[in-house]
Amino acid sequence: MKKTDKKTALAVLQTLYPDAKPALKYTTPYELLVAVILSAQCTDERVNKVTSVLFERYSTPEQMLTLSQTELERYIFSCGFYRMKAEHILSASRDIVEKYGGEVPDTIETLMTLAGVGKKTANVVYSVAFGGDAIAVDTHVFRVSNRLGLAKGKTPLEVEAGLQKAVPKEDWSKAHHWLIWHGRKVCHSRKPDCEKCALSGVCDYAKKE
Repeated sequence: MKKTDKKTALAVLQTLYPDAKPALKYTTPYELLVAVILSAQCTDERVNKVTSVLFERYSTPEQMLTLSQTELERYIFSCGFYRMKAEHILSASRDIVEKYGGEVPDTIETLMTLAGVGKKTANVVYSVAFGGDAIAVDTHVFRVSNRLGLAKGKTPLEVEAGLQKAVPKEDWSKAHHWLIWHGRKVCHSRKPDCEKCALSGVCDYAKKE
């Protein structure tokens, strides 16, 4: 994709999804962190159903740590990979209490010291909860970026680096949501709806098809 096409694609995405925002429901950085951990290979809709019950009683790291791993697993079972996720949530909660005074750390580097928090999760929490400039590359962002030619790469980190070059820094967080929503609504994983896509004129994938 040419540089001019990249600018066009970003302008179109902004027009298509001007109010794009996270689908996960949360009220604090801690709730967002837990929700993002639960969202791995799980739909946001399912996570929201689980957290609507979980957060009624366990919305802080201190409250979460009153649960045993088995008890937490029962709450989050339907999100999949529940044992690993329960372990990560409890370990991260313990770190937040013991290392950070009960407050979720507010930099990407410190977020990544928490159990179960990789670059993608750290980027989401940093950008959404703390207003930082970051691009989290989930499956939608990875797929759409590669198909468009906006940023190509074999790994999320490669795509992230490409997007950081293609997208103005002040738009990083917004572009993350634009790409997610385009992946959900149009550029589906199995069969993208190229005929209805407003980006087909500049998209590498559509041109090949």
